This record gives sequence, C-alpha cells and structure tokens, in this order.
Amino acid sequence: MLELYNHPLRLYADPSRVVVRPFHIAWQRNGSAPSRTERLVGEVLAMTPAETRAQLETVLKDFEARHWQTRRVFMTRYDEIEAVLGLDGSTISDEKRQLIGAYFCHEYSYAAAALMNPSAVPHFDQSGMPEGSLRILMSLRAVGEGHISSVAFREGIITDENELVLAPEPPFATAADAVGDEDEAPEGEVTVYRHRDSTLSGTVIFPITQAQSKGLEDMRLVHFSHDDGTAEWLGTYTAYNGSMIQSELLRTRDFRAFDLVPMTGSAARNKGMGLFPRKVNGQYMMIGRQDGENLFLIKSDTLTHWDEGELLLKPVYPWELVQIGNCGPPIEIDQGWLLLTHGVGAMRKYAIGAVLLDKDDPSKVIGRTREPILAAANEDREGYVPNVVYSCGALRHGDRIFIPYGVADSSVAFAFVTIEALLAAM
Repeated sequence: MLELYNHPLRLYADPSRVVVRPFHIAWQRNGSAPSRTERLVGEVLAMTPAETRAQLETVLKDFEARHWQTRRVFMTRYDEIEAVLGLDGSTISDEKRQLIGAYFCHEYSYAAAALMNPSAVPHFDQSGMPEGSLRILMSLRAVGEGHISSVAFREGIITDENELVLAPEPPFATAADAVGDEDEAPEGEVTVYRHRDSTLSGTVIFPITQAQSKGLEDMRLVHFSHDDGTAEWLGTYTAYNGSMIQSELLRTRDFRAFDLVPMTGSAARNKGMGLFPRKVNGQYMMIGRQDGENLFLIKSDTLTHWDEGELLLKPVYPWELVQIGNCGPPIEIDQGWLLLTHGVGAMRKYAIGAVLLDKDDPSKVIGRTREPILAAANEDREGYVPNVVYSCGALRHGDRIFIPYGVADSSVAFAFVTIEALLAAM
C-alpha cells in the first residue's frame, strides 16, 4: 500500500475574512448626460464641510476597525477616480477625497462559502532558507457571496521532513485592482495590481471583465522557465460568466502586477488546462480535457493559443471510469514527467492518481497507478460538494512531492509522498 503522509493542518472557509473591493459602476453614459461616476463625485463635492465630515465619520465608525489602513485605501481609490475624471485634487479637501473613495468601494466576504482547489509553486523569494527547506506560494479558490470565485494566496515553508508552516494570514485582506475607465467594464486582456502595502497572503484577485464576472476558478500555477533563462509564474484558470467558460492565463514576474490574458483556439473552450513548466522539443505543451472525459496532450507555438491535441489517457480503472482530468501541471523528475490526475467513479466520488510520461516525448505513457493515491476519508466526505478530493497543482521538493488538495469543496488539506513510493505504485 502506498505510504502517504497527511499533514494535520487544515484551511477552512471563513466568513469573517472580508476585503474592501473597488466598486466599479461600469455604466455607460446616456448621451450627453453625466456618468454615474461623475454624478456621485458631484454629490460629494456639493456637500458642506460639516456634511462631509459627518458622512465620513459614519463610514469610518462602521468600517475602520474591520479593515487595514481604511483611510489610505479610500485615498488610493480616490486617486484612481481623479485620474479618470481629470479632477484637480489640490482644490478638494482630504475629507471629501476619502468620502469619494468610500463611495467607490464595498466590503466583500470572499471566502464565506468555500475555500478549495489549491496549487503550489516555489516562492519567488528563497532568501534565508536553511538546507532542506523551501518557501512556497499557494493559490486557492475562494468562494463568497453569489457563489463568485476569486483567487487568494498563502505563503509558507515546507521541509524534507514533511513539515509545513504557513505564514500568518494578515487580519485584513486587500483586492488587486485594474486601472482604467470607471464607467465601462474592461474586456479582453487586463492587468491588475497588488496594493503597494499589502502582503501576498493578504491579496485577493477578483473577476474584472464580463467574461470573468461569475468567477475565476481553479488556477493551476506553474513556475515557468523560458528558453532565454528567465522565469515567469503562469497560472491557467477558468473564467466563468454564468453561462459560458473560457480558459485564461495569469502572467506575473513579480507578484505585484498580474496580466489576465484570455486564451484562444479550440482547446481553450474547456477548463482544467495544465501547462508544462518549460518547452518540450521547442514547443509549449498543455495537458487538457477537451471532450470532458479523456486527457489530451496539446502543443502550441505560443502561450495563449491552443488548438486540438492528441488523445493521451482514457479512463481505465473503476475509480476513474466516469472521467479523468489533471490535478495540475506536470512535474519534472529524473524519470520523466509526473502528472497527478483526478478520476471520477461510482456515485461521482473523486480520487487522485498519478501517471508518468516520457521526458522527451510526453505522448508516451510509461506508468500509471492502478489505485488512487488519495481519496476522501470517511471524516472528510461531507461538505459543500461531498466525496471530492481535488488538487490544482503539487510541487517537487527533494525526493518527495508536496500535494495541497481540496476536500469536499469545503477545506484544504496537505500531503507528502516520496517519488520512490509513487513510482513503485505504478
């Protein structure tokens, strides 16, 4: 039987985790009439100093103790509005500017319903790490009001002794935001920025475009090495607008600015695409599930356009007969490409398995686990979606694989397994 170490730490949904989000009205002008943004700003500018002070004091009484640097957040939001409307801030009092900023923010409980489906990559900062330790960065799918999914982050450290310590989560979270037209929602590629004073563990990326309006789902992060020796963190995720999905790509080199890029091509119509961490034989490669049932190897000359691929894996064993998918990007090991998979069996019970692909030709399957390496234990079966274990990305650390995974779409658990044990199970 496969020896796997389940770490005792768990992460759960938490309705007390609230964030101040920018409130984008996204309302078109009606002919020559002022926009809603202009009208709101005009209403505040027309207030007397006493009225302004009274309204601001009410807002601060309600929210200042619940959020980090609330006044500064309001001023930052005002600066964005000023830039859009071309206001002369030198003629506007600090109190009016803060109140204007408050009207263009709102509070949101981003993980009230669920926290699930993590992926893990090496952190961009490995300074001060002792031998045997690795600083990591995780993305998580947080589900809040309206069942809208966003991307949250957690930082931590793992060791070669199956230890895991997460960095303290700051008491206040902030939302990454785009800069641009306040009266029209952006479309296509958009860049969002982490607040200059926010830690990454306190940053949340929310839907920005209409295509993303109902959620950013199941990001699969990968530390990607380019041919020129530079590195970039890439994340494939599903954008959902309530009726349609499309695959998109997050790109960042510093985790300060995040490009959210829609992908094109026939393969991008599906969810769950896992990107190889480097080119193979001169091409970018993905693992995807184009037909909702089987896994395909997809190749491309660009990172953002993906057409049809070749069939790689079909469901074979009872625990995966309904459908299979990837559990994140392939992991490069000495013996080839290690791909974690999820399978769906009877009663739609999810389980996680593993596959080994040839390093030079990933279309060749070298080995495959006959039994799952992870399945929901009896005490873990209940939740938002019962009988589910699901990961969006594991990572290699020395001779073992660290696997963060979602349980019942309600919590996040962590496991370690040696590469030797995984290969022996194939």
